Amino acid sequence: MPEALIIDACRTPRGIGKQGKGSLAHLHPHHLGRTVLEALVARTGIDTADVDDVVWGTSAQVGQQSGDLGRMTALDAGFDVRASGMTLDRFCGSGITANNIAANAIMAGMEHLVVGGGTEMMSSPKKGLMPMGSGNAHLQEIHPQSHQGVCADAIATLEGIPREALDALAAESQARAARAIKEGRFDKSLIAVKNLDGTIALDHEEFPRPQTTAESLAALAPSFPAIADYRHEDNPTFRELINQKYPDLDIQHVHHAGNSSGVVDGSGAVLMASESYVKAHGLRARARVVATSNMGDDPTLMLNAPVPAARKVLERAGLTLADIDLFEVNEAFAVVAEKFMRDLDLDRNKVNVNGGAMALGHPIGATGAMLIGTVLDELERTDGQFGLVTMCAGGGMAPAIIIERI
Repeated sequence: MPEALIIDACRTPRGIGKQGKGSLAHLHPHHLGRTVLEALVARTGIDTADVDDVVWGTSAQVGQQSGDLGRMTALDAGFDVRASGMTLDRFCGSGITANNIAANAIMAGMEHLVVGGGTEMMSSPKKGLMPMGSGNAHLQEIHPQSHQGVCADAIATLEGIPREALDALAAESQARAARAIKEGRFDKSLIAVKNLDGTIALDHEEFPRPQTTAESLAALAPSFPAIADYRHEDNPTFRELINQKYPDLDIQHVHHAGNSSGVVDGSGAVLMASESYVKAHGLRARARVVATSNMGDDPTLMLNAPVPAARKVLERAGLTLADIDLFEVNEAFAVVAEKFMRDLDLDRNKVNVNGGAMALGHPIGATGAMLIGTVLDELERTDGQFGLVTMCAGGGMAPAIIIERI
């Protein structure tokens, strides 16, 4: 089987995802994606006429994010018109899935040069609050699907994970992110975003709150009690949806703004190539894709698929947990990362070592591409070999990927 080699990876900083407050919120999503695509070309010297496809993840494909963001972003970046582009939605898992598809196409021998990435402008207006599968009474009857935050609280309740443990993890995420920023661990991949007039829009992470402590987090009110009891039209409430499947569950609300992922704007991209293309064009590969996988789990709890996804991708790779030097599991909510480490009995010093989405933010369709770049940079910094990246996604799914540093 041909190998899918990672040539480079880069990303924008994450800007606060609120109109009038975030430094990227005034820009078009094409602009953010163009920033990272232009950087990949400048850093590697590739001829964009050779790019077989640009596979892009974007979850909220509405408004300015509609109309095949992958193709439009490539055109905006000045790519040759022969470089095709597509856009996909696997909710939060879109960025990993975009890269998995890019790698799979190369490993199948069908493509030679592919970009996998994503963009999400969470500052853009979105549709109102409603359950997944809303309007499909049959689907909700067989697979009731709630709100992600309410699901996070439900999982913590079922697993007996106390708020104190979740707040401690959130405080640690902030501390690790602050250390990574201070030591320049993100500098290799971070690309400043410029306005159309050439001035800097954002050149640093905007969301982190390094002053955060477990004590300050303990003072925050839970975010999801009111949402749990919100009713959209004639639909059941989010709490009722979970109780349809777990009737005896008395959900304890333990997640809040500090131990949930941050709402941000951002974009990231990874350039992959076949071994034959690398040799023919004198490129240097930084890593290879070892294995990819997708996994589904309970749609009602929604957030539990990362653990079985990790086990599946390890089996595909012929590796064990002990072989993995670094893990990145998206901190959509603290319970996701906490359960991941508990279920797999992982060394916490190998998981999200530079902080995660609780500190840095989670630009939905872009996060997976960002995490692949983050784990690659850290493998190089620490002389590690294997990195595993996974994340929960709406509908009860999780993509996963293992890369090996070259």
